[in-house]
Amino acid sequence: MSDPGIFNDPGLSAYADTIRFRYGAAQDLEKTIRAEHDGSLTGFADYHLQFGLHFDSSRQQWVFTEWAPYATDMFILCDRNHWQCVPEFQVSKINDVVFEARFDADQFSHQDLFRLKVIWPGGQGDRIPTAARRVVQDPCTLIFNAQVWDPPDPYVWQAPTPGIPSGPALIYEAHPGMALEAERVGTWTEFQHYILPKIIDAGYNTIQLMAVQEHPYYGSFGYHVSSFFAPSSRFGTPEDLKALIDAAHTNGIRVLMDIIHSHCVKNEVEGLSRFDGTLYQFFHDGPKGMHRLWDSRCFDYGKPMVRKFLLSNLRYWIEEFHVDGFRFDGVTSMVFTDHGLDRAFVSYDDYFGPDVDLDALNYLYTANRLVHECRSDAVTIAEDVSGYPGLAAGIDAGGYGFDFRFAMGIADFWIKMVKETRDEEWPLGFLWHELTNHRPEEATISYAECHDQALVGDQTLMMRLMGPRIYTDMHKDHAGIETFRAVALHKMIRLVTLATANAGYLNFMGNEFGHPEWVDFPSQQNHFSFKYARRQWSLKYDPELFYNHLYQFDRQMICLARETGLFESGHPNLYYIHENHKIIAFARKDLFFVFNFHPSHSFSDYQVDAPPGRYRLILDTDPARFGGHDRVVPNQIFFSVSEPFTSSGQGRLSLYLPSRTALVLKQML
Repeated sequence: MSDPGIFNDPGLSAYADTIRFRYGAAQDLEKTIRAEHDGSLTGFADYHLQFGLHFDSSRQQWVFTEWAPYATDMFILCDRNHWQCVPEFQVSKINDVVFEARFDADQFSHQDLFRLKVIWPGGQGDRIPTAARRVVQDPCTLIFNAQVWDPPDPYVWQAPTPGIPSGPALIYEAHPGMALEAERVGTWTEFQHYILPKIIDAGYNTIQLMAVQEHPYYGSFGYHVSSFFAPSSRFGTPEDLKALIDAAHTNGIRVLMDIIHSHCVKNEVEGLSRFDGTLYQFFHDGPKGMHRLWDSRCFDYGKPMVRKFLLSNLRYWIEEFHVDGFRFDGVTSMVFTDHGLDRAFVSYDDYFGPDVDLDALNYLYTANRLVHECRSDAVTIAEDVSGYPGLAAGIDAGGYGFDFRFAMGIADFWIKMVKETRDEEWPLGFLWHELTNHRPEEATISYAECHDQALVGDQTLMMRLMGPRIYTDMHKDHAGIETFRAVALHKMIRLVTLATANAGYLNFMGNEFGHPEWVDFPSQQNHFSFKYARRQWSLKYDPELFYNHLYQFDRQMICLARETGLFESGHPNLYYIHENHKIIAFARKDLFFVFNFHPSHSFSDYQVDAPPGRYRLILDTDPARFGGHDRVVPNQIFFSVSEPFTSSGQGRLSLYLPSRTALVLKQML
C-alpha cells in the first residue's frame, strides 16, 4: 500500500500502523484465496455451482449437494415421496461436511416443490437448501418450499452486454412490491411495464432495486433475507426479473440491487439459522451471533465457507441476472462488533479500537475485489453510517474498494433541520459544511431523503414541511402560504443537495413529487392493510396539484445534472454567504448557483461574488409550472462586474433574488 490516499489526512497519521495492519490482513486473505484457485477469486466463489440441485446433462441425472457439517442424515421431501423420509430420497454424507445424492432424470421436473429433512444428534428439522435458487410460499398454508426451476425455454437476453450509462450516477431507489398505486403486491413484470417508463421519463439513469432476495416477511422491506440465491417469488419468476433488468439495460439504465450480507433472518425452517442443528454453521455462536436490534443472525466472516457462500452470492447475481452492482446494506453493523448501535462516531478513536470486526473488513475488501473481477464496470456502494475512513477509497489508496459510499448524514441533517429549526434560522455555513464534507479520496452519493426517512414512525420531508395540510392544501385552488413555503423549500432542499453532491444523487420512488404518505407494510398492527405500501402516481399527473409541479421541477433538475456533467468538476466552490440575508452562492463546473432561503425578503440588484464572465439563467425554482410565483424572467443574460477588492478577488453579479428561490446560471463563452 502506498501512503497517498487516506494518509493525505494528517488526522490518520496516529493510526497508520493499525490501518496498514488491517489493510495487509485483507490483502493476505485475497492472496491466499487466489493462490488456492489459480489466481482467481471467481474460482473460489462457486458455492452456488457446487451446492443445490443441478441437472447433470452428461449423465442425464439430477445431482443434489449440501453443506451441513453437524448433520448426520438428510432426506429430500417432495410430492413423489408424500413428504416422507424414504430411502430412495436419502442424501448421503460423502465426507465430514458434505451430503450428496444422484437421481434419475424423471425424479424431478420443472416447478416441483421440495424441502429437506435434516437430522442431527438430538434433533431434526425441515429446511430449505442453502443454495436454493427458487423458493415459493403456499398461499394457504404459508409454508415455504424450494422449487425446481428448469424452464424448457431459458430466458434469452436481448441486451447481452449490460447497458451502462455514461455521466453521473442518478439513482432511483425502488421497491417492486410497493411500486404500484393499487393496494397489493406488485410484480417484476408490472414494474417493467409501468414503473420503468416513469423512471426513464424522470431522467434517472440507475435503478437501485430493493427486496430482491427472498424474505419470508414482506414487512421486513426485504432486509430479513432467508434464501440468498433466490429472487423473491412474491414478485414473479426469475425470468420476469431478468426481463425487467434486460428492459432497463435496453434503455441504457444501470440496475443495482440491495445485497444483504450484513445479517440473516433468524427463521430456522425458511432460513439458514440452525440449518445443520448448530447455531454457528454460518453465524457466530452465542450472543455475538444475534443482532439485538434487528432480531436476526450475524454472519461469521472469518469462516472460509461463509466467505465462499457470500462471495458466490455476488457472482451469482452478476452472472445469472446481469445486475450491474450492489448497494451493500448495513456495513456499519458488519464492521463493528457492537454493530455501531448508540454510537456517535465523533473521533478517529472510534474506528481504530479493538471493537472492529477484522474478518468483516477482510470480507468487504475481498467482495469488492471479486465484484470488479466479475465485471470491471460494476458498481459497489457502501451503506455506512459510521464514516469509517477508506471504505470507498481505491485499493491503491489504502481503501476497501467501494466505488461510492452514501452520504447518509445529509438526509439526517435535513430531517433534523426541518424538525427542530425554523427555516429563517437555518445556519447556512453549517449547511454548507454538511453538504460538502467528505473525504477527498472517496466518492459519495448524496440524497435529501431515501426510504429510511419514509418508514412508518418517521415522515418524508414533504410531510414534515406540510404537516396535516398535505391532505387538504395541495390543490392550487386551496393553497396558502404554508403550501408555497413547503413547495419552495422542497425544491430548494433537493437542488442544493444535488448541486453540492460529490459524485451522484439518489431519490426514493415517489419522493420526487413529494409523496404524501409514509411507508408501512401490511402487518397485524395495521390489519394487514396495503394502504401505505404503495405509491400514488396519479397525484403527480394531476396538473391542478402541487405534486405535479414538484415532479416537473425534479425532472428538470435531474436533466440539468445529466446534461451538464455536473459531478465531473469535483468539489463546488463557495463564493458568497450571508447568514442574515440567508443567501448562499457557489460555482460548480460552468454553473453558478444562488439560493435565497429568506422566508420573506426578496432582494433587487443583490450583489454576490462570482467568477468573471457572461451568464445565462437556465433554471430557477420559481416558475408557475414548478409551483412558484413567476417572479423571475427566464433566459436572462447577466454580466459579472470586475471588482478586484471583493472577498473573492474576482467579480460580482447583480441579481434579483426572490424569497425562497434558487437560480442556476450557466457561464457562456
